[in-house]
Amino acid sequence: MTNIYFVRHAQPDHSCTDAALRPLTEEGVRDTLRVVEAMRDIHLDYAVSSPYKRSYDTIKGAADDHGLKIELDDRLHERISGINGNNMDMFRRRWADFSFCEEGGESLGSVTERNIAAVNDILDSHRDESVLVGTHGTALSTILHYYDNSFGVEGFLRIIDYMPYIVRLSFEGRELIEKEELLIVEKKF
Repeated sequence: MTNIYFVRHAQPDHSCTDAALRPLTEEGVRDTLRVVEAMRDIHLDYAVSSPYKRSYDTIKGAADDHGLKIELDDRLHERISGINGNNMDMFRRRWADFSFCEEGGESLGSVTERNIAAVNDILDSHRDESVLVGTHGTALSTILHYYDNSFGVEGFLRIIDYMPYIVRLSFEGRELIEKEELLIVEKKF
């Protein structure tokens, strides 16, 4: 069995407008210790992250605690947000039509495709291992939807304020066999 521990990043500092470089808030940095604690007694073989600073920084303490170097995979980055892309109307429109995106934005279908390609590579390369993955809210939501299509806009809206958030997905080959939430830290998005 392969266990993937998806870690949605801690609270980001939205005053930084560069999505890739956006750091964690001071509170977010403190909350990374909750990730370290949640993962402390779990054996980990490999760590990989979105290249975005907030995701990498959220799992760094846990990876260090396990003596792991974090690999970066660009396919795991967050959805590219276009003009006026983060509002309730856009959330609902995107979840109703995975090919829809706002001007300059990325569709959920595109996010799903690249994230699942990364997950499949992890499953093929790290079979029967435990893997730590640094990710994002929308990216993780599309992964959860891929394996369980009942996870939709309401599931996305449920976890939008969970920063950090850890969910374990367990697989036999590429088949999901179990899902368990391990850490929920509620913060305002």
